[in-house]
Amino acid sequence: MDTSLLLHRPAAPKPKLKRPCCSHIPDSTRNPNQNPLDALLESFLELSDSSAIALDLSFDRVLESKAYDSDKNDVIERALRLGSALTEAAKRSARRRASMHNAVVWALPSDLTIKVFSMLDTQSVCHAAATCSFFHKCAADPLCYSNIDLTTVVPKVNNMVVSTMIQRAGKVLRSLKLGVVPCPTVASLGSSQSLVYSMRNSSDTSGFSWNDKRSRQGKESFILTRSCLAPLIADGGAPGALLRRLHLYNIERMDNTAFGAAVSACPSLLDLEIVGLHVELRQTLESVSRSCPLIERLFFESSKTGRDDSLKLPTCNDLVTNCPNLSSLALRGFKLHDVKVRVLVKGFRKLKYVDFSTSYSITGDFLRNLGGSIGGSLLEVLILRDCMHLREAEVSRLLSSILAGRFRNLRHLDVSNREGLASDDDWYRRCFTPSFMSLRELLEERPNLCVLADFPAEGSFVEEPMTSSDLNSDTNSPSLSSSRTSDEYVLASPSDSSYSSDQSSGNEDSPSSGYPIHEESSDEVDHL
Repeated sequence: MDTSLLLHRPAAPKPKLKRPCCSHIPDSTRNPNQNPLDALLESFLELSDSSAIALDLSFDRVLESKAYDSDKNDVIERALRLGSALTEAAKRSARRRASMHNAVVWALPSDLTIKVFSMLDTQSVCHAAATCSFFHKCAADPLCYSNIDLTTVVPKVNNMVVSTMIQRAGKVLRSLKLGVVPCPTVASLGSSQSLVYSMRNSSDTSGFSWNDKRSRQGKESFILTRSCLAPLIADGGAPGALLRRLHLYNIERMDNTAFGAAVSACPSLLDLEIVGLHVELRQTLESVSRSCPLIERLFFESSKTGRDDSLKLPTCNDLVTNCPNLSSLALRGFKLHDVKVRVLVKGFRKLKYVDFSTSYSITGDFLRNLGGSIGGSLLEVLILRDCMHLREAEVSRLLSSILAGRFRNLRHLDVSNREGLASDDDWYRRCFTPSFMSLRELLEERPNLCVLADFPAEGSFVEEPMTSSDLNSDTNSPSLSSSRTSDEYVLASPSDSSYSSDQSSGNEDSPSSGYPIHEESSDEVDHL
């Protein structure tokens, strides 16, 4: 055979190969570092494209392959656990991706976000922290908790929440508000609305009941106790060192010892507001006098009106000496005598706001000779509302003094009394139609002065707690409000006014002659 023919023979055509299927890709092309569980989960997720009927049939075949019922039940339980675990994992991944998306689309950097959060109230910061990881990280900054407000209408906060917030704030804590406020705080000038609230005998529109807040183990999980302020003393008192504002409302289990220890850790305190706490007036003022030399505002409303007679003259003198910057003083619901009140009003040279509402023993004698160089010349607000022993003659002398040129800075005066004013000779004889001055003459002389003189009609008084409906007067309007608004008021003559000499109040520690004052023994404060 001719070998040349073999050499020049055309080559046979190569067969056309099919494109290999992805399932036939050799294992060498797969990621050798892939976790076996990841590969199994990826293959399992490919079943999501299968029909529900196919999955049912396949699952039934797996069950039928098991010989015993216990094995079949075990397969079902494992399938349920696996499905639940996959669902939760998918939800977490979805939240994580949404959080990353929020962080990308949020326009502000972290420092400005923290600045914005620091301007929000505490509840809003907590809500923002729950939205995404970026906000959660920003909300963890101490600056976001420099002003903590955990006041609620019904008990919803316990000691653990307070401790957590104070620990987050640390040294940057500037303001702390705790407790139960029965209604939004009235910020209007001269408001006399009481903020005292008894949680054990009350319910509100939300259907709150005291017993509803008890846990099954008998523990009151939403009640603040005497140790709620203990975090202020932690770390050597660092959290309370720069605290400027402390407001406490109706914390029934707070006592003198716990409160005094907390105040001792707040040397920079400027604003102290206490409402409805079972703490004694004398011990409270002594704690403030020792520990808060910079204080400028003190508001203290008693939990038991007219029963705390603990204040002594040495305590008043120490407070005046050690706290010279006090410009706002409110002692509401205490059994105060004129001589002690006079020491306070006369001693604080920067005093502009005074509120002795519902004080039991004040007659008005402390006002004599005030309003000039002796003291009280800077007073802008004077509230003597519902003082049971306030005399008609003393109110008349006060208004005559105002017309004579004293109390030039006074712009709000409240002498309203739901029991009427007391007569000079007999405390039991009440005056419901006082005749102390002419409305027209006062308004012409002092057009910027607002005088509230609300008195009920004689015999119509019903002893009920003050409500917001009683406060229907605009304190910014220069008018005198009274249920007896007639021009029958007669201005007391200057000869009747005894403001030219510094007289004593007449009821320092004993009742004055001709004017009975019913002394009550000091009641011990109940410590819950």
